[in-house]
Amino acid sequence: MNSIKIFSPATVANVSCGFDVLGFCLDVVGDEIIINKSNKPGLRITNIEGEDLPLSIDKNVAGVAAKSYLKKYPSKTGIEIEIYKRIKAGSGIGSSAASAVGTVFGIDKLLKRNSKKIDLINYALDGEKLASGESHADNIAPAMLGGFTLVRDLNSLDIIKLAVPSELVVTIIHPKIELKTSHARSILRKQVPLKKVVKQTANIAGLISGLYLNDYSLISRSLNDEIIEKERSLLIPEYYSLKNAAIDSGALGCGISGSGPSIYALSKGNKIANEIASSFKSIINKLGIDYDIYISKINQNGVKSI
Repeated sequence: MNSIKIFSPATVANVSCGFDVLGFCLDVVGDEIIINKSNKPGLRITNIEGEDLPLSIDKNVAGVAAKSYLKKYPSKTGIEIEIYKRIKAGSGIGSSAASAVGTVFGIDKLLKRNSKKIDLINYALDGEKLASGESHADNIAPAMLGGFTLVRDLNSLDIIKLAVPSELVVTIIHPKIELKTSHARSILRKQVPLKKVVKQTANIAGLISGLYLNDYSLISRSLNDEIIEKERSLLIPEYYSLKNAAIDSGALGCGISGSGPSIYALSKGNKIANEIASSFKSIINKLGIDYDIYISKINQNGVKSI
């Protein structure tokens, strides 16, 4: 095999109460990455379509992730990477994570190492760090493993794939304004009142319990962010109007996807998910901002060859 094509999915991170530790995987949008063997030694990014991103290995998250992997597992064969971006950079649905995950997974498959997915996460994290300024796996983990994931400890890669109720559906609106992860992280408070930490901890525990119990009411009561939302909402036009419209349409909960500007709303079933999409459209159309809307089940498989 001299070439392999990869689908690397978009993801939602934080999930309201789970800043830097919770995330889930989408099945309707993702990057396509082609990894080719080459007779010319070395690592190169030869083509990027869909976004104006650098071809330089050290300035591209896919390149940094690939370089990290090949430092551990050197290849005498040259490696060339083609990236077809379907996830907009700065969208808040895991664009950089998809590039990093897909590239590392693809190289591993092409070189027939067939590593466990969990063992590839560290290399993808090195790429993600370039985009956000620090390592966090709440997009990387679900993109790689699929499903709903909890990063209990990043240093030891103690990552747990959680249960997912069968009728859980997400609606996402991406207002097409770019919001860099590094900037969205820089505005956050460094200290948080203990009372808010206690509430946030209870919400995380409640959300995870709700996932395992198939308790949609408990999931709904737990999808509240006591710490991050207030600051980041200022960066997203009409955020609370969109959130309130989703809740009024029957959403279990609604919040900022990753660093934003995308907004996600979880619901029970497709009917409500479509009603949420309509309510999002009615508000965003008045702002004159271009946007994308996605409705997706939770992708249980994560990155894959296609």
